[in-house]
Amino acid sequence: MPYRDFPLVHPPLTFVLQASLIRLAGRHYIVPVAYAAIAGGVGTVLTWRIVLRVVRGAAVFASAGWPVALMLAAPLTVLGVYSVYPHPIYDCDCVLAILAAVLLLTSLATTGETAGSGWVLPVAAGAATVPPVFFKQNMGLPFLAAVGAGFLLLLVLEFLKSRSIRRAIRSPSAFVLAGMVSALLLGLAAIASTAGIGNYLHWTVQFAAQRRLPGLAPMLSVYREPSLLWMLPALGAGLALCCTRLVERRRARIAAMCLMAAPLAATLLLLFMQDDAEDRADNLLALWPLLLLAGFVVAAFELRRGITLGRLMPFFVLPAIHGTFLSQQLWGSTYALWPLLMVLVVQTLAALPGRGRPVVITTVAMLGGVFIIGGGLYAVSMERLSYIQIPDAPLEHSSVPTLRGMVDRGPYLANFDELVDFTAREIPHEDALLLLPGEDPFYYATGRRPQFPVTLFDPTTDPYSAPELLAEARRRDVRWVIVKRVQQINENPMPERAQSMELIDAEYALYRRLGGYDIYRRQ
Repeated sequence: MPYRDFPLVHPPLTFVLQASLIRLAGRHYIVPVAYAAIAGGVGTVLTWRIVLRVVRGAAVFASAGWPVALMLAAPLTVLGVYSVYPHPIYDCDCVLAILAAVLLLTSLATTGETAGSGWVLPVAAGAATVPPVFFKQNMGLPFLAAVGAGFLLLLVLEFLKSRSIRRAIRSPSAFVLAGMVSALLLGLAAIASTAGIGNYLHWTVQFAAQRRLPGLAPMLSVYREPSLLWMLPALGAGLALCCTRLVERRRARIAAMCLMAAPLAATLLLLFMQDDAEDRADNLLALWPLLLLAGFVVAAFELRRGITLGRLMPFFVLPAIHGTFLSQQLWGSTYALWPLLMVLVVQTLAALPGRGRPVVITTVAMLGGVFIIGGGLYAVSMERLSYIQIPDAPLEHSSVPTLRGMVDRGPYLANFDELVDFTAREIPHEDALLLLPGEDPFYYATGRRPQFPVTLFDPTTDPYSAPELLAEARRRDVRWVIVKRVQQINENPMPERAQSMELIDAEYALYRRLGGYDIYRRQ
């Protein structure tokens, strides 16, 4: 049982989901591949439906709802939930869950934001805000807190408006809060009856924050992009012109178009001028702080007209995005967040008055083009995966039955296949193993049951110092230690590797040296 019997720093739903797929379909590489592909497509469709609902209710888009929704959703064919990192992982699953919740909340904002409109949609929308917490804590918790605070505010405003407690508790806001509380209690009850609340909080909150939570300075560094010095004033001036009657004049309209298009045009120009994939990625990612600031300012400005669910929606998306930055900031954390950025963009543009329609639609078309071209280059270059080595070598296929279909460049798959064959021949199935650093899918490929409480030894997930690691191995009667010698990752994931190897050499003898692994057996 995770959290109780072994440490796990991540919430459980991604692992429960993948374990369920293994139970249903067996251990085969095509299963997680198919899941990632289908989930990525679902995320794009959900985003498109959210965008479509927003644009249909916005005067600035008038009758151009379908084309605008298509232009904003099209970039997600290359920047979708699973486009940049195409493997099952908690960030992507959490964004998918948030998109489902945002779709229900958007539906409530556009069709059911009145008292007496029914309770099914509000309760479902409230309940849908809870699962993200159990996919990724630093993303789901800020989202849940923001939605809860928003609906509490709406409930108070409903009471102040009607002066009736009975009317307030029958409002959609009360039903949403009821759905949130019910779903949260259900999730906590499931954890309490299995792993234990104290164990769960220790590993997913206390330990995870100790290993990953950055200081304030790294968090604010996202807004220190030099390009913001000119991009932000240009975009701000264009948005301001769209909010005035001046934009009805031709020259002012052209000026607004040029001002809002300038940051996008500069980004597109630099994409073609730069040959280095990292520089192109940096250039594309520099649009994030610009669009986040613009979204926040426009959303805050809109609240002057009154607080409604529709006007609070950007304040639900923004905390989810910034909460994700807590782990790896802008560069490392945005790979799954592009759909949320598109949702924020459409919420920002939908707040503009109808007189700015030509400027806004032109901006949407250019934004879609920049993200399709830049996002395509970003995804194809695999720059986000630059922490691993992808050598210029022929493709190799795995010969392990459960990994049939897995392809990679370099010697890594051949080395792993050799390890699987060796363990099948020479290491009894019941013997306890310790694999360092443990990033290979060894247990998935072989069907062996892990007998050590940690299977991945990196600073985020490993709670042991080098002496504690060996003491735990001794306590669990680990007879074999397998050390990966030829690693695909660029940096050593084990901070205390040298000290660990000294302790291993003292108790274990080198038994066999394979192509990429050293096999040690207890003396």
